[in-house]
Amino acid sequence: MACARLWGIPSRHETIDNAMTIAAPFPIGTPGIPWGKAEVAEWLSQRTAKRSYKSDVRDAIDSLRTRFDVVQYGRLDHCPEKFPLFALESRGARESLPYALVTGGVHGYETSGVQGALRFLDRSAAAYADRVNLVVAPCISPWAYEVIQRWNPQAVDPNRSFRPDSPSPESAALIDFVAPFRDRVIVHVDLHETTDTDETEFRPALAARDGVPYEPGEIPDGFYLVDDEEHPQPEFQQAVIAAVAKVTHIAAADRHGEIIGSPVVAPGVIRYPLKKLGLCAGVTDAPFKTTTEVYPDSPRTTPEECIEAQVAAVCAALDFVTAIRRS
Repeated sequence: MACARLWGIPSRHETIDNAMTIAAPFPIGTPGIPWGKAEVAEWLSQRTAKRSYKSDVRDAIDSLRTRFDVVQYGRLDHCPEKFPLFALESRGARESLPYALVTGGVHGYETSGVQGALRFLDRSAAAYADRVNLVVAPCISPWAYEVIQRWNPQAVDPNRSFRPDSPSPESAALIDFVAPFRDRVIVHVDLHETTDTDETEFRPALAARDGVPYEPGEIPDGFYLVDDEEHPQPEFQQAVIAAVAKVTHIAAADRHGEIIGSPVVAPGVIRYPLKKLGLCAGVTDAPFKTTTEVYPDSPRTTPEECIEAQVAAVCAALDFVTAIRRS
């Protein structure tokens, strides 16, 4: 099977009136009937690489090898020669320190999560060397990064697959990787984006795959966080929001008092049951965890600002947690 081939999709950077359009019927499958193997194969046959994991990510990781331990924790079976999975760790992990986990690129199309994780390592991570054992997995879904997609080649969403017997090799690899230290993780920051293509392509694709009607949603304009519904940490989330607000704007609630269909519990914060949904932020039992969401298609921001917002979120999370430990 070829790694990827062409299928034209709307540009993630094109202007979309009111941040949403009503998508045409999805071009794969029969409405009302879930996809089978043939539809998944058709979808996969229409993917093509639009950017380079090696140039954008692996080369950046190589430049950091003098400062961090680089661990290859897996390799994807589809095009394995291209898609080894890497994490970077603090040099000389200390038994006396807890672990801090940062993840990016669970959804490959969410660019600032990947680049934010790499920039944090390059610019800011050294300040935390004596406070936590850092583990950063900057690009969990490298195939999806190259083809700018939400799913993996099996048309599975890795960020609904962090559970036992995971259907996603990307998720399963991270689960296995963190297992030896998962009980020592004090904070986990999972870096994401919400984009216009969520409504113009990815949610219509999800509806088509599952054989259900597509119901248009509303894209929030700005940065927001997803807290853990089962173990909320409101002060921690607000500390991150306050730091990011200095970099980019925070999403407001919609007319229903919600962001993407969930009640806003504090400025820029909603809650999900992370483990129940199989989300990456629930991969450990860290007492402090959050999922960031920036909106790169907003006319009020830039790709650079979105990367800086991700870095600010990671630093604020680490500052909050390490301050508690010192007090």
